[in-house]
Amino acid sequence: METYETLLEKQKELEAKIEAARKREMAEALAQVHELVEKYQMQPDDIFTKSKGRVTRKVPPKYRDPVSGKTWSGRGKPPRWIEGQDRERFLIR
Repeated sequence: METYETLLEKQKELEAKIEAARKREMAEALAQVHELVEKYQMQPDDIFTKSKGRVTRKVPPKYRDPVSGKTWSGRGKPPRWIEGQDRERFLIR
């Protein structure tokens, strides 16, 4: 049965091996990246562009409140001025 001290020693050895493997593999990966950047003549903006996420488009209004002139596209939670009413009479033609 292994003692606590021998297990700690093995842990240190394993951590050293892990760090050495990480450095070696990172160097290999970096060499591949440099090769691809050079091959395709990439610029930093080609690689590090920020994703804009989901693209949303502005939807034209479908309904108008005749009293206030406020509009609603028909998407999302209905505004109070149209809740529970026949939407047909608020349609923008």
